Amino acid sequence: MLSEFKAFIARGNVLDLAVGVIIGAAFGKIVSSLTDDLIMPLISLVTGGGTDFSAKYIVLGGADKVQSGMSLAAAKAAGANVFAWGSFITAIINFLILAFVIFLIVRQANKVMPPPPAATGPSEVDLLTEIRDELKKK
Repeated sequence: MLSEFKAFIARGNVLDLAVGVIIGAAFGKIVSSLTDDLIMPLISLVTGGGTDFSAKYIVLGGADKVQSGMSLAAAKAAGANVFAWGSFITAIINFLILAFVIFLIVRQANKVMPPPPAATGPSEVDLLTEIRDELKKK
C-alpha cells in the first residue's frame, strides 16, 4: 500500500497540482495586497472616502444599533443589517486582477507549448464516402 501511495504521489499530475495550489495561494496573497494596499486606497482617495474602501457599507436595518463612524465589523457585531458594498467591490477587483493574470499566463503557455498532434485516421469525407459506397451495395 505504501508503494502504491508513493507511485501515486510521484506521478507528474499530482506534483503539478500540489505546486499549483501552493503557488496559487501565495499569488492570491500578492493580489489581495495589491488590491487592498495599493489600488483601493487610490480609488478611495478619488471617491472622497476614507482610507479603507472595503469598510464602506450602508445600514439596511437596525440603524439604532449603529453610531456614526462605526466600523463595518462593529456594525455587524452590534447586530445591524448592513449592505457591505465596499468589501464586495474589493472582492470583484481582486477577482478581475487574478483572472487577468491567469489569462496572461495561459496565453503565454499556449504560445510556448507545441500544438497537439493532428488526429490520425480517416477524415470525415473518407468515412462518408465509405458509408455512401456501402449503401450503394445494398
